[in-house]
Amino acid sequence: MATHTLLIYILAAFGLSLTPGPNSLLVLTHGAIYGHRRTWLTVWGGALGFLLLIALSMAGIGALLKASAHALIVLKLIGGAYLIWLGIQLWRSPPVMVAADAPAAQTSGSAMFRQGLLTAISNPKALLFYGAFLPQFVDATRDLLPQFILMTTIFVAVEILVEWLLALLAHRIRPLLQRAGRKFNQVCGGMFMAMGVALPMTR
Repeated sequence: MATHTLLIYILAAFGLSLTPGPNSLLVLTHGAIYGHRRTWLTVWGGALGFLLLIALSMAGIGALLKASAHALIVLKLIGGAYLIWLGIQLWRSPPVMVAADAPAAQTSGSAMFRQGLLTAISNPKALLFYGAFLPQFVDATRDLLPQFILMTTIFVAVEILVEWLLALLAHRIRPLLQRAGRKFNQVCGGMFMAMGVALPMTR
């Protein structure tokens, strides 16, 4: 992967990790209720779920690229359209509401890890999303496996870092999201739409 493409990918991974979703909502809630140290388990469960989803997406992408030399162009165009559609949905969505005022019940670490894992893998939209996003950065003229390993490592590492920060700052972020959550969703939705237009044009 070229250096400039790698930098764009890292920036995009950070931006996407900051967008509202089931796992970020779960981490915010757990961080506010149980504290950031215990929420590490939720974060790692989600990271494992994302790793499995990315692996499934990349397996499908790799199979398509082996079957057709023109598959990457098709994937880029379909993926770009899907990112635009996601951006429109996010733009229209209501603010994220985090109900974290409940008492901190005794929840085992394994239960928190399991909740993070199941929240990640039970979201079929995530599988579609990775299938739309990742092909934008694939170079079909190079060996696919090293590219897939690099992209997976970066994305999971960024996701862990962002979710850990969300858990750490849960009490401060929650009121902000409730006050300005609609604007936040519109900014994130605009970013999705911009990527959907721009990324398929990159080479």
